[in-house]
Amino acid sequence: MMTRVLRILWAIPLALMLYALLLFLGLISLVWNFVAMLLYPVMPVAPARTLGRMTIAFAYRMFWWLASITGMMRIDATCLDPMRNEPGVIFVANHPTMLDALLLVARLPRSACIMKADLLRNIFLGAGARLARYISNESARMMVRLAVDDLRNGGQLVIFPEGTRTVTPPLNAFRPGVTLIAKLAQAPIQTVFIDTDSPYLSKGWPLWRVPPLPIVFTLRLGQRFLPTSDSDILQADLEQYFRQNMEQRATDASPECQTPRAPTLS
Repeated sequence: MMTRVLRILWAIPLALMLYALLLFLGLISLVWNFVAMLLYPVMPVAPARTLGRMTIAFAYRMFWWLASITGMMRIDATCLDPMRNEPGVIFVANHPTMLDALLLVARLPRSACIMKADLLRNIFLGAGARLARYISNESARMMVRLAVDDLRNGGQLVIFPEGTRTVTPPLNAFRPGVTLIAKLAQAPIQTVFIDTDSPYLSKGWPLWRVPPLPIVFTLRLGQRFLPTSDSDILQADLEQYFRQNMEQRATDASPECQTPRAPTLS
């Protein structure tokens, strides 16, 4: 009984710090969305897209920096830095948590995300995403056209082909689209693996529930796939590559590699 009380007392200040971080993220998102809402009707498309994407990337980098210096999270996403200015690249990643897009976009200020249509109407995300010309998945045909145009104009694209956070580890079945976009835009597909052993904000994990801390994220670059004339075969090859890599990664993981953490506060 005493041990449990001590664990809870130890976890409470960590929980408050994590909530403060999330509150900071929500506040800067609200402020920027208010500014973006004013800019969207009057600013030309090209500078608005550049400003919108750079601002979102900067805000997310601030969030990750604060999360790191407070000890709440440990993030290694530096593998993306050499490609931050490379035009016309599709970045494809697995999708273990709700924070995955923030990880990639923070390091890729030229990138657009393909987003669920309801997120483009979200009070925290919508106006900023529209200013940055992020792409809705509401219409598959329009999504493909806008993605191809963006890549041809020198943008980058961040896609999670599972379509939602992973519910059948190690990987959900891929949804079609990414390899067709690559074919039409003649854009390479750079694979990115997001490694984490934290359950935080995975499918079904509520925002308020504090996980074991610190939360650790590591990004790894995988193989780069060139577009092919048969996008269906490339889609199957891409999914198989991800699945094999992640299954092997799960097999190789050992308890000795786990980072000591504060307990979960439920």
